[in-house]
Amino acid sequence: MRAPTFLLGTHQPSWFPHAGVPLFVSDSRLRARRTFPRAAAPWCLDSSGFTQLQQHGRWTFTPQQYLDRALRYSEEIGRLHWIAPMDHMCERIVRHGGRLGRMVFAGTGLSTETHLNLTVDSVGQLRDLARGRVHVIPVVQGDQQADYERCALLYEQAGFDLTREPVVGLGSVCRRQGTVEAHRIIQALHAHGIGNLHGFGVKTLGLLRYGHLLTSADSLAWSEDARRKQHPACGHIHPRGGKNCANCLPYALAWRERLLSRLATTPRQLDIWDQGEAA
Repeated sequence: MRAPTFLLGTHQPSWFPHAGVPLFVSDSRLRARRTFPRAAAPWCLDSSGFTQLQQHGRWTFTPQQYLDRALRYSEEIGRLHWIAPMDHMCERIVRHGGRLGRMVFAGTGLSTETHLNLTVDSVGQLRDLARGRVHVIPVVQGDQQADYERCALLYEQAGFDLTREPVVGLGSVCRRQGTVEAHRIIQALHAHGIGNLHGFGVKTLGLLRYGHLLTSADSLAWSEDARRKQHPACGHIHPRGGKNCANCLPYALAWRERLLSRLATTPRQLDIWDQGEAA
């Protein structure tokens, strides 16, 4: 099974000089800092869209402000590979608001179609502002499979050729981990020639099911895994007395190695979608 390039998600900008592996870091963790360490490996920037829409139901900063920060990160941290746009996730709870576990969603009050158009518009606007100084990836959003195909069509109508993009983000699949539905959405995009997909927040179950169809993926699942253990599990003493390894680089790197080893050695299981194609 071919494993995708894996970006280790982290809340800790201090890892840039030390991790030595590709990282995925949110703008929300960087924008208040005055200085930055230099990166020792390539990394990518999350726009913090989930948090923005979950907490506020809208973006609280402008495209120019976001781009200005991204350009600063690129110059001062270095090795910035790409940035996510200011896209709009399409899950019902993001649009309508409500409670999911401990999280309360403000709700955008907008339709799925509006979210799709805003996402496509964001990529065009940011690319116009960036003028090639940083690479803004397109992200395909949706709630149902047909929405993703509609989003791809909107990109085409706006002059984007997603089949030629080096990376295309796959949005709104984080809460469908390991499901046949997520697998089928990815298969449908592949059928349209959109193959260089990056999976946002894909956990182990999803990577085992459809990781071979992704070019890259990121995950912070290691932190949640460490937090559940409720005790240091890395064999090191945490300098600030941390009670678990939720912010621990040695634990994160060990978790990453276990994941990549599992992806490399686990045979891919055919699901109903694959079997239907093979018939």
